[in-house]
Amino acid sequence: MSAHAAPLPSRDAIVAAAEESIARGSKSFGAASRLFDPETRERAWLLYAWCRRCDDIVDGQDHGHGMRRVADAEARVAEVRRLTDRALDGEVIGDPAFDALRIVAAEVGLPRRLAHDLIDGFQLDAEEWRPRSEADLYRYCYHVAGAVGCMMALVMGVSPDDEATLDRACDLGLAFQLANIARDVEEDDRAGRCYLPDEWLAEMDIPPGQHMKPPFRDRLVVLARRLATRAEAHEASARVGTKALSRRSAWAVLAAAGIYGDIARKVARRGPAAWDHRVTTSKWEKLAWIARSWLAARGRMAIPDTPRPSELWTRPRR
Repeated sequence: MSAHAAPLPSRDAIVAAAEESIARGSKSFGAASRLFDPETRERAWLLYAWCRRCDDIVDGQDHGHGMRRVADAEARVAEVRRLTDRALDGEVIGDPAFDALRIVAAEVGLPRRLAHDLIDGFQLDAEEWRPRSEADLYRYCYHVAGAVGCMMALVMGVSPDDEATLDRACDLGLAFQLANIARDVEEDDRAGRCYLPDEWLAEMDIPPGQHMKPPFRDRLVVLARRLATRAEAHEASARVGTKALSRRSAWAVLAAAGIYGDIARKVARRGPAAWDHRVTTSKWEKLAWIARSWLAARGRMAIPDTPRPSELWTRPRR
């Protein structure tokens, strides 16, 4: 190192930046992450910081806020992929979020393919891709959230060879994303996006691009409730996977499942008013889920070892 080179940022400094990122970007995940043991908590923050930064770069956001259409989306995805590969190669990037990935990937043995699976989801958005079928919807949800669930499982100590537990972790990511899609239909529409499958829209006789128009609001409610039902099925599957986790990790996962599950449930209950104001969970609702989940984590070994339902979409194997 030359006399004028800037000192490398310490792990503590990068963790602190990651903690700030999660506090600004996701109050729900931030609250749940506090339940992990200190080592797992820091690694979860590091992984979150990279995911958040990638999403912000591609969508022109600031910690998930202010999504807008960008003219150079594909170039942004290419830059994210380039920086990610450098970080996975162990190179110091100088961007706290990509250096966070460098650290957590080395500490947990993160497979490169999982990081690329997430970026492939950003590529779909950059190409203005839209799902034609329900299977397409699940494929998208896997790339942008299910893969993150798998990476989080590795952060929590799950072996990369434990396919059954990774399937359950993927289910939780799918549940989260299905809830997000139900909640964010109006916000996505303003950004020129729609994640409702074309086949669903045709089934409800909703013309392309018209789903937010008032005459179709009751039909849109049917599809939002369908998303909520699908999310609930994947959430239930994910709960079985908590038996493979430590008690504190299971506590965090179960709390997150309840908090995010409430988003889908509220959208379903609100009906036509679901998109008048953004659905959120209050501080007290989060605290209630944290308390309930502590008890659920203690009793998780009593959850029946039911096979994963065959009708659930299954992540790709490689």
